[in-house]
Amino acid sequence: MKCIKNETSRQVTFSKRRNGLLKKTFKLSVLCDAEVALIIFSTRGKLYEFSSSRCFSVNKIVERYQRKVKDLHSLNTKQIQENTQVKEGDDINITKKLEQLEVSKRKLLGDGLDSCPIEELQQIENQLERSLTKVRARKNQLFREQIETLKEQEKCLLEENRKLKEKECHKRAEYEDMFAAQHFKAPL
Repeated sequence: MKCIKNETSRQVTFSKRRNGLLKKTFKLSVLCDAEVALIIFSTRGKLYEFSSSRCFSVNKIVERYQRKVKDLHSLNTKQIQENTQVKEGDDINITKKLEQLEVSKRKLLGDGLDSCPIEELQQIENQLERSLTKVRARKNQLFREQIETLKEQEKCLLEENRKLKEKECHKRAEYEDMFAAQHFKAPL
């Protein structure tokens, strides 16, 4: 779509489309009981306006629109501020949790145990034992899987070795037969 170059054709099209838009605007206001304002400026600067309400002029509808936009902007600003405060609170909580995790990690590694009471030391020991049990179980599982893989490889290698020995026996027999045939020719 591009601008119509011929000025007369452009003016005729503007007039027809403006009238169609005004009709659609009127229908929308009547069928849907909506407050509608339409403002159109021609290329020559002539103003065309439509207001769906007899009580409200286009100016009043525009003022209402501007108040609504301002209220929405204020509401959005307030929501942004609230979200920022929530995120700052989350950051503080995350920082505290990270600090707790660091302290717990140091204790699991055996550092910073001087101030721990006996109950906490017992909990750390139990946690380490559970972790050690899980580590050993995983290590044993990996060993079993590796052993199974090696057994499969052994089977394949044994089968390949058997086939090579069998092939060697056949070749040896062929050479012996050929050698015997060449050296022990029967007289004619």
